[in-house]
Amino acid sequence: MNKKDKNRKGKSSLEHQILTFLKKKKGNAYKRKEISRALGIHKEDYPLFREALQALLHSGKVVRLKGGKITVPGSLIKTRGILQMTRKGFGFVTDERTGEDIFIAAQHLNTALDQDLVEVQLFAVSRGRNKEGQISRVISRGRTSFVGTYHKSEYYGFVVPDDPKVYRDFYIHDKHAAGARDGQKVLVELEKWDSSHLNPEGRIVEVLGYPDEPGVDVASIIKSYGLPLRFNRKVEEAAETMDLKITEQMVKERLDLRDWLTFTIDPEDAKDFDDAVSLDRLNNGHYRLGVHIADVSYFVPEGSLIDKEAFQRGTSVYLVDRVIPMLPERLSNQLCSLQPNTERLTFSCIMELTPEGELVDYRIQPSIIISKRRFTYEEVQEILDGKQSDDTFGPVLKEMHRLSQILRRKRFAEGSIDFNTPEVKFKLNEKGQPIEIIPVKQLPSHQLIEEFMLKANQTVTLHIQAIAGNGKPYPFIYRIHEKPDREKLHKFNEFLKALGYRIPIKGSMTPTKFQAILKKIEGSKDEVLVKEVALRTMMKAVYSQNNVGHFGLGFAYYTHFTSPIRRYPDLVVHRLLKEYREPVTKKRIRALKKSLKHICQVASERERVALEAERESIKIKQVEWIAQHQGETFEGIISGVTSYGMFVEIIPYLIEGLIHIDSMGDDFYIFEEKTYSLIGKDTGRRYRLGDMVRVKVARVDQERNQVDFLLINETASHQSMPEA
Repeated sequence: MNKKDKNRKGKSSLEHQILTFLKKKKGNAYKRKEISRALGIHKEDYPLFREALQALLHSGKVVRLKGGKITVPGSLIKTRGILQMTRKGFGFVTDERTGEDIFIAAQHLNTALDQDLVEVQLFAVSRGRNKEGQISRVISRGRTSFVGTYHKSEYYGFVVPDDPKVYRDFYIHDKHAAGARDGQKVLVELEKWDSSHLNPEGRIVEVLGYPDEPGVDVASIIKSYGLPLRFNRKVEEAAETMDLKITEQMVKERLDLRDWLTFTIDPEDAKDFDDAVSLDRLNNGHYRLGVHIADVSYFVPEGSLIDKEAFQRGTSVYLVDRVIPMLPERLSNQLCSLQPNTERLTFSCIMELTPEGELVDYRIQPSIIISKRRFTYEEVQEILDGKQSDDTFGPVLKEMHRLSQILRRKRFAEGSIDFNTPEVKFKLNEKGQPIEIIPVKQLPSHQLIEEFMLKANQTVTLHIQAIAGNGKPYPFIYRIHEKPDREKLHKFNEFLKALGYRIPIKGSMTPTKFQAILKKIEGSKDEVLVKEVALRTMMKAVYSQNNVGHFGLGFAYYTHFTSPIRRYPDLVVHRLLKEYREPVTKKRIRALKKSLKHICQVASERERVALEAERESIKIKQVEWIAQHQGETFEGIISGVTSYGMFVEIIPYLIEGLIHIDSMGDDFYIFEEKTYSLIGKDTGRRYRLGDMVRVKVARVDQERNQVDFLLINETASHQSMPEA
């Protein structure tokens, strides 16, 4: 028997041994080395064992779970995970063990609601098909209170939830109506839901008021997302007792930068200033860039009452008419805020950069500064444009602008992706009603601060690698952004093809490759739309103690250090930097690994909730504004095409509405899924994703936050398909 045949036989024997072992231990999962030890694999046979295991994985006879453990598929007949509903009435459960998404059709939801922890019975899987299953039971509810509109019919009351992902109305018995009147916004508590054949039963626990009453719309969002409206008395009292007195000892322990020309640059309506900047030219021609961050960790020690509250909140939430802060006002707007001409405790990241933007040295230390001026972005831009002169700050601001553009060009050259998408802000009247939607301009003054903060965040993370103990970095909080998965990339590629772009997406995706794709549509009419879809293609950035780099920025190492007033992870990063100035025991390292994992999970979840609430508050005001313009016409871009109509986003207000197909009465339209088009059967007229159209506002449903448009232009844009 030759060596090749011998190997083949040995591999076949090992496959049989592995399968027998795993079937005998059905229901358990093991790491590769655990299996090899259990089977008594010798060192010289280990490569063959590895090949046998790989062959079993490839054939599907064994499966690898999330975390790398291996088991037989029969162990995965039932699994569990969090249900994520879509607006279309179906959902997905992410398998806790494998990380794979399991499709759940509407008829298989079985009383489960969005964000519930559920048990899933898997269906048989066809080769190449996505997993599918039905929910066998709800293990625990993700939430039990919901905001909606109360309606009273002749026989019973019910609440229509605001959240379109909550797909059933709540039945309300009269004795549980809490005096609510028809049409009022209410907070309803889920009482019971035993059968999917019946509606869930609820109890109204708070009447918020009629939708058109001042503040009710945003209050509804706050209640819906379970956001805290105020701090409890003990937390407020703890904050109020705090004060700041700069002593000689404090000055000795910190970098004394009170004489440096530091200043803050923030939005016009900002109340807390957590970052200041400074810049000098050194004798060797290098830049000395200082990023000075409010030292919140001085006031909020680990485990304190305020720390526990900040951890639960995770982040400040910026709604259209108010901010829900992470820290009490005494800290966020006073003691920690880098107010002008006031001594403040900071944590400084001072970087020496070459004229080409290369980092050659740095210092990261607690410090004391006095901000010499509070600038708004608009004021800085006036100086940069030469419309306003300032002998004190003008020269350094112009030098900062030059350096920021050097850093920006360098970052993009190294693969960072430009995802600046349009945003809007609102001008509200005294009743909180939107009277104007203002597109947000991205100014070079914004870029100046953005680049400096990115550089500081990156430098802090590189510092953690540099002080690694025994070659392993200390436990830390990273801001990570994984590369897009294959399925999402495939869908993005199909989307680009539908727009007429032939851009091959091959091999392993890198930030540079993704950036090159976006470069090819830069300046085209499809640019905004493609960037929005590209953003949805990306994985979400999260906090993690396991560093996998930041795909979107193209950074191998990245963290959040620059906003401890409004982000809990930044506060923890400050504490870690202070702690790691001295050697750390193994016991402490083990404790930190455990606690940081929990902090990352909670911070990522609180950030997700905050972003959803912020988007919802924007959408509510957009719909409220467009309701004042019914019958008016606007120009928009076709942002979605379905079998039942087209979604159009009106420019520049970013308000999306639906043109129902039954309102397009000039022809019978056929949906062509491959090209995201509606094509007239008789006329051949084509409405395609990315086309510009004129629409009239036909109907606005503020209860459901939905807008309907009528198409008023007779022809769609017939531009030739672009080749890239």
